[in-house]
Amino acid sequence: MQYHAFVIKYAEIAVKGKNRGIFEDILTKRVKEALAKCRGNFRVSRVTGRIYVEASDFSLDEVSGALTKVFGINGICPAVCISRDGSGELPSPEKLCEAAVSFMKGAYPELYTKTEEGVSTFKVFVRRVDKTYPVDSMELSAMIGEAILDSCPALKVDVREPEISLHMELRERVNIFSSVIQGPGGMPTGTGGRAMLLLSGGIDSPVAGYSIAKRGVTLEAVYFNAPPYTSDRALQKVVDLASILSSYTGPIKLHVINFTAIQLYIYEQCPHDELTIHMRRYMMRIAQELALKGGCQALVTGESIGQVASQTMESLTCTDSVVDRLPVFRPLIAADKQEIIDRSLMIGTYDTSILPFEDCCTIFVAKHPVTKPRLDVIERHEKLLEDIDRLVAEAIEKEEIRICS
Repeated sequence: MQYHAFVIKYAEIAVKGKNRGIFEDILTKRVKEALAKCRGNFRVSRVTGRIYVEASDFSLDEVSGALTKVFGINGICPAVCISRDGSGELPSPEKLCEAAVSFMKGAYPELYTKTEEGVSTFKVFVRRVDKTYPVDSMELSAMIGEAILDSCPALKVDVREPEISLHMELRERVNIFSSVIQGPGGMPTGTGGRAMLLLSGGIDSPVAGYSIAKRGVTLEAVYFNAPPYTSDRALQKVVDLASILSSYTGPIKLHVINFTAIQLYIYEQCPHDELTIHMRRYMMRIAQELALKGGCQALVTGESIGQVASQTMESLTCTDSVVDRLPVFRPLIAADKQEIIDRSLMIGTYDTSILPFEDCCTIFVAKHPVTKPRLDVIERHEKLLEDIDRLVAEAIEKEEIRICS
């Protein structure tokens, strides 16, 4: 089948009222950015309720794959589009019937080589957005269905559970399509503010980043490196994860912080069963400072209640108490591990996340970490860290920036 257009559907944007046009413009921009990475010639335009991509010399799989990573898209429909004639009129009902039959022959040629009756079932869906068209949707659906039945003995109508659905939309042009490729949904990147993701090399934090980005949030990320206790391969693993995420979010600015001196100092001064809590608190402090400098409005982490000792309610309370100027978003807070793994497989981060290169959080883990820390005790022990502010300032000053795309 030679498609020459894509009809792009969106759902949530349609309820945005007076701001709808702003969201549509941003989504159109994101579609253009995705298509810029694909081979072919594309012309993108929009009308209320739809975005059109006129295309030539393209790969269907490549374009579909790129568009399924654009947040805000609900459905991608490879289509044949028919423009109005020179007088501005849509094609006659008879012409539309001919176009529908031609589409079916191109999309399902195998049905037209069979002689059996009733091999496959179909239904015609007509949406008459242009109410000036002289034939209503029900009547036109019946006419098109009859024409298709006459053209192909192997088909029969099933209005309840059809195997094939032929869609025809009468708008400023006629759109004919059958398959609807599921998009990711959500909101277009750039419509929901900016946030700083604490990105580790594990399974959870990339999924948390994906989840928050799906709400239109632009991401930056921070990674806490601990050489020589962590290897260059551990850092590269995080860069790779950020690059995978960027295929959905656009380029990600990754802040790499050398955390070694801070970790060793905490290890020397604080009770070992509290190490993870103290380290997380200083990670959050640093992340907040970087976020504020970068114009971010929130921090994002991949924590889930009770998954590990540092993610109990008491531990999260101790961690959050140092973040005093920004909210902390935890999109996975109520997800179980299998749900997170399933999502990581879906977005393509799982295989990278499970590579056996440890991050700084796994190097200095106590044998028996505290699971119900008390904030007053944690704060009292942090008073032992008299030189920590200098180490934090040095770590921020010497940060390494990588743009992952």
